[in-house]
Amino acid sequence: MPQLGESVVEGTVGKWLVSEGDAVTKDQPIVEILTDKADSEVPSPVDGVIRKILAGVDEVVAVGAVLCEIEAGAKAGASAPKAAPAAEAPAPEAAPDKTGPGPSSPSVRKLARESGVDLVNVTGSGPSGRITADDVRAKSAEAAAPASAPAIAPPAPRAESPLAAATSLAGARPSAFKVPAYRPAPGDEVIPFSRRRRIIADHMVYSKQTSPEVVTFAECDLDATARLREKFKVQYKKEGVSLTYLAFTLAATARALREFPELNARVLDDAYVKLRDVNLGIAVDTPDGLVVPVIRNADELTVRGLARAVTDIAVRARDGKLTPDDLSGKTFSVTNPGLKGNLVGGAIISQPNVGILRLGTIKKRVVVVEREDQDLMAIHPVMYMALTYDHRIVDGVHANGFLYRISEILEQGDFEL
Repeated sequence: MPQLGESVVEGTVGKWLVSEGDAVTKDQPIVEILTDKADSEVPSPVDGVIRKILAGVDEVVAVGAVLCEIEAGAKAGASAPKAAPAAEAPAPEAAPDKTGPGPSSPSVRKLARESGVDLVNVTGSGPSGRITADDVRAKSAEAAAPASAPAIAPPAPRAESPLAAATSLAGARPSAFKVPAYRPAPGDEVIPFSRRRRIIADHMVYSKQTSPEVVTFAECDLDATARLREKFKVQYKKEGVSLTYLAFTLAATARALREFPELNARVLDDAYVKLRDVNLGIAVDTPDGLVVPVIRNADELTVRGLARAVTDIAVRARDGKLTPDDLSGKTFSVTNPGLKGNLVGGAIISQPNVGILRLGTIKKRVVVVEREDQDLMAIHPVMYMALTYDHRIVDGVHANGFLYRISEILEQGDFEL
């Protein structure tokens, strides 16, 4: 079991892509491993034959544990050392599986796992019976259709899930509030939680239970930054770089984190750590749900470098090409509302960080500009920002100073391009 990310210590076997006795080539994917960061295909380290599979599907395997045994340099059909006598009947798994699922791609198998669909029960509509994503979605919708029973009880929370702990906030005393049972109605659509949605749900509940969150807001006049962006955006575009306001905000945030290290920290049991590296997590929406890839050592990058990094992780996130390392190690998070956002809103802290900055939509507004001995009215692009911080270790004076510093850098256009 390889190390699939700096913070990943174990993984779950999702699906074997080979069987015992199969010949494999070096770098050929042989098994899918699921982690809380991402799903990955583990390649064969050598040419050879799969002699023994030691980790079953759904088994949790620690980093460094043995997944399977490969006889390097062997050919398919050759006898392995200590193999059973030739007269013995072949093991059932070595014979062609007549009742197994039809052929499918890794992305389709991943969709099936997240939807709780057994591909054995899916009839492929593609060429040669190949199972497509539409086939999986159709089977998932069929399974989720409301039954004829008068009521459907919500699934019991898993014992280890923070959602279960949330049902008894008063300690030993049971809650007086009870959620009424769901009763299906015509037109309702029941959508099972995907694996990623379940992880997100558990994470958000855990964060709300763990961190005493406080939200503070700031209004930021982006006129100076907008002028700087307008001056250089065409030049950057020719170089293949999209010069966005997000890149400027990330640069300001990274610099402010160096000046206010209490926000670039994590809480331990009876202490907290001011982290050395400034690694910014950027929330990106994908068809499979929200992910937070990381820009490492963001304080060492220029606006150009940050703009290029944002484009790179956004494209790889949409294409499903992020690795576990891309999603681990963030020390502070930034989220933006996208093209159809709203004015302002507070975000939930992404654990184990102690702060998250949520950007609002940029709107042109009438502002008061101080010029020498008079105040003038002007129309400038304005953005609201919301900082959510963990009050266990971050005091209001530090949080307010941090957010003020970000606004100051943006309002002064204090960047080198």
